[in-house]
Amino acid sequence: MEVAILSNKLNLLVVGSGGREHAICKAFSKSQIVENVYCAPGNVAMESSKIKPVSIPELNFEELANFVIANKIDWTFVGPEDALVAGIVDYFKERGLAIFGPNKIASQLEGSKDFALNFMVNHEIPTARYQTFQKSENAIKALTNFSAPIVIKADGLAGGKGVTIANTSDEAVDVIKKMFDNGETQIVLEEFLNGPEYSLFVIVNGSDFQILPMAQDHKRAFDNDSGPNTGGMGAYSPVPQLAQEDYQNMIVKVVEPSIKGLNSEQFDYHGILYIGLILTEQGPKVIEYNVRLGDPETQVVLPRLESDFAQVIDDCINGLKMEKLSINPQACLNVVLAAEGYPTNPRKGQLLPSFTQEPGISIDYANVIKDGDQFYGNGGRILSVVSIQKTLIEAQKKAYSYMKNYEFENCRFRKDIGNKAFKD
Repeated sequence: MEVAILSNKLNLLVVGSGGREHAICKAFSKSQIVENVYCAPGNVAMESSKIKPVSIPELNFEELANFVIANKIDWTFVGPEDALVAGIVDYFKERGLAIFGPNKIASQLEGSKDFALNFMVNHEIPTARYQTFQKSENAIKALTNFSAPIVIKADGLAGGKGVTIANTSDEAVDVIKKMFDNGETQIVLEEFLNGPEYSLFVIVNGSDFQILPMAQDHKRAFDNDSGPNTGGMGAYSPVPQLAQEDYQNMIVKVVEPSIKGLNSEQFDYHGILYIGLILTEQGPKVIEYNVRLGDPETQVVLPRLESDFAQVIDDCINGLKMEKLSINPQACLNVVLAAEGYPTNPRKGQLLPSFTQEPGISIDYANVIKDGDQFYGNGGRILSVVSIQKTLIEAQKKAYSYMKNYEFENCRFRKDIGNKAFKD
């Protein structure tokens, strides 16, 4: 008589569909404690032996929870901010389901710029001087309180594209009027902070936290940081130009007060906290919080994590103290391939090449569809070419030399990802 051997390995669900979620799923699938990784809704290019896309929209909480119950999912990891801000964690916990991410109240740190800035002020976390407005005429009158350039932000979620830097007062007036005309109900004016930007990700489990490898994102659409803001056109890790003393200042002046603030506000924060930093002449200052992993930074941060990412999150889920993270000393760089016209009017339907496997190169897919054996772009950011090598300059050379092997119709990508590491 044969005896069935039951697996003690985990079945996991990742919510989301982009390149970030593809990287998260890959990290989980490498774990020895994981059996299957489901991704809802995922994308057609994610399928592998362990990763299984599930066609459930990320905001359909009821159907997602039903899937978790029916498929005996051990816990869920949330990728995108919209699901977190809409309260997926609260919904899952009400149904007794394990999930990793901040609740709806804590998610306002990303869902509202005004909420986040007030949090920083209340907990003495260095940030820009700001004012919040519900009417365009009041915001326009207040422009005299700010020197050009002026940072204008939509208060709510904008997918990384809700920030405009106006170089003149006239330009600022036009931007303010357009934002309110397009339906914004609240905007924030901020002083412009000058200095290099850095991405810092913290795994938070109440008062316990661990810091992931530092990265630098490239937000502008075109080379040399020109053009409109996007969701991100590429990233790299580590950031060798950041001095150890400056990094320690970020921990002491920003990270530790942020964690202390989360606990004093009783947010019961269990999830990822992204801290967008500018290193000014006065020291590090926060430009924004996000309540999840970033895209495209995740694609270069997680490959450098030698610790078992699934085990780290599983420890958090089970109320255990996290062990110190082990980081790979190699460098990782990714170049985002975006549709022509992104972010304002992206093209769709472009035929994508069939990539050959090459050591040190991987592809994280985002907005793609499939017809037969062929993949096609489906707008926005289509995929990331990810390179990991011994040094950053080698990772940069490898990524771009690999991309030269292919033709990308109706697509574009920046040619200068990583250059800041050699200039700053």
